[in-house]
Amino acid sequence: MSTAPSREDLIDAGLGPTEAARKAALFADIASALGQDGGTRHVTWAWVPGRIEVLGKHTDYAGGRSLLCATERGLCLGVRDRPDRRLRVRDLRWREQAEGEISPSMEAAIGAWSNYPFTVARRLARDFPEGLRRGADVVLTGDLPPDAGLSSSSALVVATYLALAAVNRFEDDPRCAAALGSRDDLAGYLGAVESGAGFAALPGERGVGTTGGSEDHTAILCGRPGALVQYGFAPVRLERVVPMPGNLVFVVATSGIAASKTGAARQQYNAAAAKARAIADLWRRATGRGGDSLADAVRSAPDAASRLRRLVAGGAGDGPAGDALAGFSRDELAARLEQFIEESETLVPEAASALEAGDLAEFGDLAARSHAAASRGLMNNVPATDALVDGARASGAIAASAFGAGFGGSVWALVAASEAETFGARWLATSPASGWFTTRPGPAARTWS
Repeated sequence: MSTAPSREDLIDAGLGPTEAARKAALFADIASALGQDGGTRHVTWAWVPGRIEVLGKHTDYAGGRSLLCATERGLCLGVRDRPDRRLRVRDLRWREQAEGEISPSMEAAIGAWSNYPFTVARRLARDFPEGLRRGADVVLTGDLPPDAGLSSSSALVVATYLALAAVNRFEDDPRCAAALGSRDDLAGYLGAVESGAGFAALPGERGVGTTGGSEDHTAILCGRPGALVQYGFAPVRLERVVPMPGNLVFVVATSGIAASKTGAARQQYNAAAAKARAIADLWRRATGRGGDSLADAVRSAPDAASRLRRLVAGGAGDGPAGDALAGFSRDELAARLEQFIEESETLVPEAASALEAGDLAEFGDLAARSHAAASRGLMNNVPATDALVDGARASGAIAASAFGAGFGGSVWALVAASEAETFGARWLATSPASGWFTTRPGPAARTWS
């Protein structure tokens, strides 16, 4: 495709008419910028959405499950290949640019936005040196709020991969095709790239500085228009698709508290993953089994959850564990264990079933339990997001919850589409927020060539 995606192209991809028109205007801005650059090379275009974690808080990296959707807000980009091995990323929205030589030693400062595209380029140069032959000029813009818990950083990771994959024709490289044969595989790989973990036979490296999972990348790459997707993780696997009734929409309010993953916020975010690892380590020491995720341990036997609780509490007959607590108290690990079990094993599947059955009251109750469990077990809700959840319920939302990494970010509320505008105005009149928007579950990332 030599011209930018049109409104009709975007509707065909799964965006609603209003959002398709908005994104077509953004693609036109990119086309104008590319024209001003004076290049004549072929352009690949891409759409990369954000995501809503409906339920499934901090479950993915522990092998749990989540209920997700892509949003109708995201990133639009145009990509041209380069004759050299440099990556240049230009962001029209924020008037920023990053450029560097692609190599396994490519560097970017943790906390800088360039850390995300440079981490992807560095990992690809190491993992697929024969496939990554040339660089790319990437021009992007979008309407996804940054640091709002909507996965703007993971969207940039996916966007960088799609750009480099397009100009290097990764689909023609046997090693790439073998390692990343499906969208699920790609989501797992890009989650590992961001966190620095290994993937299959590919060893890990330092990543961007956070120890998350692949939930965000999965929603971005595998979301379905008009539906929620329930995924399990480690490895990434689709468990069910749940259509969302056509008369409902999400209203998303941003708290104004940045959901940052740098500095002290990064330490808080990483602590949730460290607690899950510590509990899984206790299990491995007690059982002699290797490699089990926390979810594997919970599901390994009918009494496994009870035994895990005893291990964390230091109960008699389950062996000494004091040197395996990774610096956390037993109470902290016990709260994290209960949150994980409730969220992954009960709330996610029951909420999917409730929505599928049209039991919106039950769906709302389960969402409320999820938000409360995060407060107890993750301690990642802040007063602003708590107030938004309370305000959404008081304003008549069917369901509401904070989502994402936490420590700020956004809250989703499920409401009737016909009432979304009046609901949003009423909600924000009584609750602290920096802005809001409505969205249906949107299409996954895609490219046009």
